[in-house]
Amino acid sequence: MTTIAVVTLSGGMDSCVTAAIARESHRLALLHARYGQRTEMREEKAFRDIADHYGVGRKMRLVIPAPHFSFIKGSSLTDAGRMIPLSMPGKGEVPSTYVPFRNAFILSAAVSWAEALGARRVFTGITEADCSGYPDCRSAFVDAFNRLVAAGTRRGSRIRVKAPLLRLTKSEIVRKGIALGAPFHLTWSCYLSKGPEACGRCASCRLRLKGFHEAGLPDPIPYSITPQEVTRGI
Repeated sequence: MTTIAVVTLSGGMDSCVTAAIARESHRLALLHARYGQRTEMREEKAFRDIADHYGVGRKMRLVIPAPHFSFIKGSSLTDAGRMIPLSMPGKGEVPSTYVPFRNAFILSAAVSWAEALGARRVFTGITEADCSGYPDCRSAFVDAFNRLVAAGTRRGSRIRVKAPLLRLTKSEIVRKGIALGAPFHLTWSCYLSKGPEACGRCASCRLRLKGFHEAGLPDPIPYSITPQEVTRGI
């Protein structure tokens, strides 16, 4: 019998590839967080579309509301009064799009659900190499969180968080996704646009486009800028 794995699925390219990896050996249970981000509805649409693509039933989908992030603020993703950066962060710099300790909250919910389902694996798409400089996207964070999980769950649960993309670059993630048939055309990474076209200018779009460019492959989602502008931007 195939075991269940909980996958945190934002709707972006990294989490989509992570779901494709988990699906190779597990039955998927997909978790999405609605935390007041600017593109909240568009990201949730991507989540639903990817879940449909993989044939994940309603009982194995969970959307958790996390409105407290909007009240806490501290991030340009959840605070409309702050500007979304259009440039990549400098080395060692934590960008304004970092949502304070967000991944800890999302993974806590995923571990809770995993324990309730009897699942022993939680997959997350966080990546350390070629990332945006978020402190909760590092191997040290994953290692520490796994120690917390071991201490805070029932004896015998044996739940472990896995981050299969942790040390991959964006171009490597693209190639991995193509090899697994990940539905990149259903994903959404843009920090600014709510659709139908991604902006192509925010740091998230630029990092994504850079990955496809370096992999020598076209990005299948539409952008509001021209191909020439895309090339200049990366």
